[in-house]
Amino acid sequence: MPDLCEELTAYRPDRPVAVAFGVFDGVHLGHRHVLATLVRTAEERRLAPVAVTLANHPFSVLRPDVQLRMLTSLEERLGLLTDSGVAAVVPVTFTKEVSLLSPREFMTALRDCLGMAYFAAGPDVTLGHNREGTLPVLEALGDELGYTIESVEQFTLDGDSVRSTAVRQALDAGDVALAARMLGRPFALDGPVVEGEHRGGGLLGYPTANVGVGPHQAVPADGIYAGWLLHGTDRLPAAVSIGHKPTFHESGPSVVEAFVLDFDGNLYGEQVRLEFIERLRGQEKFDGADALIAAMRDDVARTRHILALPQEAS
Repeated sequence: MPDLCEELTAYRPDRPVAVAFGVFDGVHLGHRHVLATLVRTAEERRLAPVAVTLANHPFSVLRPDVQLRMLTSLEERLGLLTDSGVAAVVPVTFTKEVSLLSPREFMTALRDCLGMAYFAAGPDVTLGHNREGTLPVLEALGDELGYTIESVEQFTLDGDSVRSTAVRQALDAGDVALAARMLGRPFALDGPVVEGEHRGGGLLGYPTANVGVGPHQAVPADGIYAGWLLHGTDRLPAAVSIGHKPTFHESGPSVVEAFVLDFDGNLYGEQVRLEFIERLRGQEKFDGADALIAAMRDDVARTRHILALPQEAS
C-alpha cells in the first residue's frame, strides 16, 4: 500500500501549493465555498490550488462496524472537485498508519511532499491523531512550519450550516428538494439496471427499470419521487419508487425502480443515473393491485406536472 508521501508527491505541481483537505463527500455548497476561497487565494498568491481528499472514509478503518452512507462515489467526487477549478485533485488512502499521524506530521507531509504554502480550513477543522489538529493548533504549526492558514467562514443556507450530515438528514426525511439546494444540484444515484420481479410491466402495466445501488450509497427515504433517468446522452422523465413493495411483501429487500415515461426501450444491463427532483408521497401498502395501479397513475400525472411535461404522452 503506498504511503502518504508517495501519494502526495505523485501529484505535486511545479510550483508551491495552496491546499484544501477533507473527505468532501457530496461536494456540496459548503465544500464549494471553501474551494472557491482556495482558488481565489491561490490566484492572488500565484500558487497552485490543490484539493486533497481521502479516497476512503476514515470510518472504513476506524469504525468498520458503522454502515457508511456516502453521498457520492469516489469517481463522482473526483470529477466534482476537478470541476471546482483546482489545478489538481489528490486522492490519498486513509490507513491505520495515517490515522496515527500527529497534526505536525500530517502538515509536514503536505509541506514537504506536496509543496504546501497555504492551507484553507473550515472553522471546525480537525485532523491528525485523535482529531488533535484543531484550527488553533494548525495556526501555531503554520508559524513554525512556514505555511499560512486561512479559516473560511461556515457556509449557511437559510441560517443553517451546510454539511454532509445535513444533506443525509434531508435524504432520510425524503426531502430531496432541500438536499438539492444544499448540494447545488439534484441528488443522484448511479447504478446498473438489474433484473426485477417482472411485475411492473405485466400485472401493473408500468414496466420499471430496477437500479442496483451499492451497499455504501446514501439513498432517499422510502417513497415515490419525480425525477429524471440519464442514460448516455438521454435525459428521460421518470417516476421513481424506493422501498420494500409492501403491497406484495410483508418484508423484503429495499429496491430502487424507475418507471420511465413515454419510453419503450430495454435498459437491462445499462448504466444509468437517477436524479431526484421532488417527493410525491411515502411508500404505502394498498389493498390489491387495482388500488396500487390507481395510485401509480396519479404518481405519473403528478410527475408530469412537476417536470413540466404534457399530461398526455406524445
